[in-house]
Amino acid sequence: MWETINQSLLAVLHLDGDVWQIVLTSLQVSVTALIVGTIFGLPIGAILAIANFPGRDGLITLINTLMNVPTVIIGVLVYLLLSRSGPLGYWGVLFTVPGMIIAQSLLTTPLIAAISRQIISDAWQIHREPFLSLRLKLFQQIKWILWDCRFSLIIALLAGFGRAISEVGAVMIVGGNIAHHTRTMTTAITLETSKGDLSLALSLGLVLILVVLIVNLLAFLIKKISEKKYG
Repeated sequence: MWETINQSLLAVLHLDGDVWQIVLTSLQVSVTALIVGTIFGLPIGAILAIANFPGRDGLITLINTLMNVPTVIIGVLVYLLLSRSGPLGYWGVLFTVPGMIIAQSLLTTPLIAAISRQIISDAWQIHREPFLSLRLKLFQQIKWILWDCRFSLIIALLAGFGRAISEVGAVMIVGGNIAHHTRTMTTAITLETSKGDLSLALSLGLVLILVVLIVNLLAFLIKKISEKKYG
């Protein structure tokens, strides 16, 4: 075990081109999925938190359900949609990076929407009366409540990134785990472990942990600096 750990640490310090490509592919897919999930998830969460309309409770239940759906189920559904016989087969993105981004976006969006809804719902109890007294439109209410909760919403974004970067089931199904093309850190770890190459699998795992650690540190620093600047 110690020999494997030592080999893994040396492999991290001497990452070759193939490993770097795996890391960069993981970051490309996860960061893009996070951006898409943020663009759609935050407004959805805000609307569900402050708007009152028929079917709202049903949508909240649906979002919470999608947040906990196993990733392989999402992978299978996206595979069926993007396959040649599927309704979106003409896109030609199955077993490609864009196809993996679609799958991960469907995972991050409900998660960000559900967490942000809870955060914004708590803040709405404080801002509801002032906003209603000012007769702000729904769009204005969403804009100001998102700005007021901007520091707390970092938690939702971190959760979305964490789910994207650590996900394996959906991207393996949709991406195919093709070498030099759609192989990510998690799919490569799964493959190398099954092949018995534990040192490479562990080195990729260490890189994955390091990436998550750096992202969390950056988010913490941004939050602290912003709080000092804006109060």
